Amino acid sequence: MKLLITGAGGMLGHRVCERATALGHDVAACKRADLDITDPDDCLRVVEDFGPEAIVNCAAWTDVDGAESDLDGAMAANGTGAGNIARAAADVGARIVHVSTDYVFNGDKAEPWLESDAVDPQSVYGLTKLRGEEQVADATPRHAIVRTAWVFGVGGGNFVDTMLRLGAERDEVSVVTDQVGCPTWTGHLADALIEVAERDDFGIHHIAGQGACSWNELALEIFDQAGISCRVLPTTSEAFKRPAPRPAFSVLGTERPDPIVLPPWQQGVAGHLAERKA
Repeated sequence: MKLLITGAGGMLGHRVCERATALGHDVAACKRADLDITDPDDCLRVVEDFGPEAIVNCAAWTDVDGAESDLDGAMAANGTGAGNIARAAADVGARIVHVSTDYVFNGDKAEPWLESDAVDPQSVYGLTKLRGEEQVADATPRHAIVRTAWVFGVGGGNFVDTMLRLGAERDEVSVVTDQVGCPTWTGHLADALIEVAERDDFGIHHIAGQGACSWNELALEIFDQAGISCRVLPTTSEAFKRPAPRPAFSVLGTERPDPIVLPPWQQGVAGHLAERKA
């Protein structure tokens, strides 16, 4: 399959490129210097030149807190940019897989969020990602929107690597207990995105690490698997203020009849640690 991947220089995008190439696909790996998704003419030119059968859009503004003070910048990438690449996909008849987020929900639910649940983003980041979903859906019926959560992997800043660094420097760290979600390793998510790109299975997909935990529980698991002696103290979101509000409960479930199910999040942590060691 001819597969074009945007955001190929990022933590998720580079992993999708690696896995797609290993699986034998003809891959166009588009980093920011190769393709500016905020420029509709550039999107059309690059897509028409390559002629993909499918596009995986991993390009995004991912600075959740920074988005609070730069709505226009975040919207250009996450909203308008997503629409630009989806319209280019429609122009050549390609499927598009667009990566979205648990932040489109308000976090007030007490059970896993399903694809049909009402969206209500509480942050600028979440709002811009929702606008991207809407523009992708409007651009072409041949779209798959993949909401995921708490992504970590090599090649980009992430919670797991932050905890490993802090655990090596300190005797104790304070981590919130009142935010619960699904940690997702790029090594698992990349294969799932490629599988979605291979299917004519359109609409919204919730794909994240199986199971759920708090950030505090994730930190405990990281230190346990890594053999790091660092105490993990409980704290709350109220005590650990950030510019952007985080959903309190953003566990993703699915109501699709034939969902793609990732391995448990603990296996994702193990895979990431093994990769770092290698």
